[in-house]
Amino acid sequence: MQIQTLFHSSSNTRLHSQNPKAAIFTKSPYRVYSPRILQLRQSPLLPSSSCVLRSRHRLSTCCISPGQELLVNGVVGEVESEVVSVLPSSEEEGEPVSGKGVGLESQSLWEQMKEIAMFTGPAAGLWICTPLMSLIDTAVIGQGSSVELAALGPGTVMCDNLSYLFMFLAIATSNMVATSLAKEDKEEVQYQLSVLLFIGLTCGVMMFLFTKFFGPSVLAAFAGSNNSHIVPVANTYVQIRGLAWPAILIGWVAQSASLGMKDSLGPLKALLAATAVNVIGDIVLCSFLGYGIAGAAWATMASQIVAAYMMMDSLKKKGFNPYSISLPTIDDLMKIFVLAGPVFVMMMSKVAFFSLLVYFTTSMSTLTLAAHQVAIQAFMMGTVWGEPLCQTAQSFMPELLFGVNQSFSRARMLLKSLMITGTILGVSLGVLGTCVLWFFPNIFTPDLEVIRVMHKVLIPYFLGLSITPCILSLEGTLLAGRDQRYLGLTMSGCCTLATLGLMFVSSRGYGLLGIWFTVVGFQWARFFLALQRLLSPSGMLFSQQQLSRYEMQELKAA
Repeated sequence: MQIQTLFHSSSNTRLHSQNPKAAIFTKSPYRVYSPRILQLRQSPLLPSSSCVLRSRHRLSTCCISPGQELLVNGVVGEVESEVVSVLPSSEEEGEPVSGKGVGLESQSLWEQMKEIAMFTGPAAGLWICTPLMSLIDTAVIGQGSSVELAALGPGTVMCDNLSYLFMFLAIATSNMVATSLAKEDKEEVQYQLSVLLFIGLTCGVMMFLFTKFFGPSVLAAFAGSNNSHIVPVANTYVQIRGLAWPAILIGWVAQSASLGMKDSLGPLKALLAATAVNVIGDIVLCSFLGYGIAGAAWATMASQIVAAYMMMDSLKKKGFNPYSISLPTIDDLMKIFVLAGPVFVMMMSKVAFFSLLVYFTTSMSTLTLAAHQVAIQAFMMGTVWGEPLCQTAQSFMPELLFGVNQSFSRARMLLKSLMITGTILGVSLGVLGTCVLWFFPNIFTPDLEVIRVMHKVLIPYFLGLSITPCILSLEGTLLAGRDQRYLGLTMSGCCTLATLGLMFVSSRGYGLLGIWFTVVGFQWARFFLALQRLLSPSGMLFSQQQLSRYEMQELKAA
């Protein structure tokens, strides 16, 4: 049997061909354990025109035929063959080829949906923690005073909505950690964590100072002249919870790092511990000791600190030092800015819109503001259940779009799985949330007038909440495809139009119902814009030919 060998001098690359249809490829810097020509494995699973690509970390097979170039791991060798497909395997040197898949990209639609459920269930802890704490506060405070319940409206804007401005830290952490782990560079992961933890600590201290000195002014602007009497009460809540700002943002970095490592159990444990602390604290401080809104704030602050500590401890168990911080260089800041800048614009637009909901509601009566507080907290509690789908897309889509297992058809299948899961989850959340507010409103308040106003907005509440998981699945896919600029532009555009809508319904006297139908318009506009972008024939899920041409031009230029 004739053996042909091709040498690629610049990279010490060899291609051994035992016949026109079979070859073995080795390339430095991957280690070759034996200088002899490796024997081609014969398997009924492999076609006759197959080859085995062996490196230090993987064993792969490919199908070739005469006439083209061989492109493997970024190296081109002129051979009398054409690469038809490459099927990577995770087996080590000397082990047999396995037919098992390596992740979501190799699974069927039903298997993908089960895997998504297994990942997103625990991952929900990351997103649920903050709004769950506020929802518990709402339920406890609503039992005692409608004034304190109304004061939670601007108070939670300061404590919860502003925290989403720093979502760029979470996005940057997940993306950078996942990329470095794909390169098996643990030292780079530790350095990135140290830099991001420093940025999180700095931002947390700045937010603490902002809350301390400017909190009363911001609350007064939100409450308006009609509800100025709730400002001192809301400020008490904000000042206490503001003590936890550094812990909140450090915890976000730690939690996002765990999700970037595809570990979703850490956030779940943190959620359970934080929830227990908050519930016990609310019962003891509010129900038994009578501290009211101040007691709820202390309980929530303590729960957030506990959650942050548990997430940092989870990173420590993985072999990283979460207490090490490093000053970022200019290059580090630029890298984070390029990645997270559009995300910051996107999150700022979202936060601005939901904050404006409270602002326009404060021009109404105190009872209307209290009803809106209950509805919006239940709404935010429901929306965060869709955030893990966004995280799933960011964790698994990059490999299908840019990795060695690139497959645009599999990426579309994964998106389909996410959308089906999102539809089921969204409808379930909408029905559950609507039923709770309709049949069990006394959980939040015994005031019959507040309940009556709240029941008026249940239809737009359902329409806005049920579509949210699908929106987040689409936006997570766009983030995974590095299309942050489009997301930033569309989100800011939706926010601008929705703000005009709020001004219109407020000036025409449509009340709380008009404000909530504006929420519906904002949500569905986000859905259709993201869906159109992904389904476009020139979109990231259909651009394999263009991407391959671009990569080949880059390779030839190099």
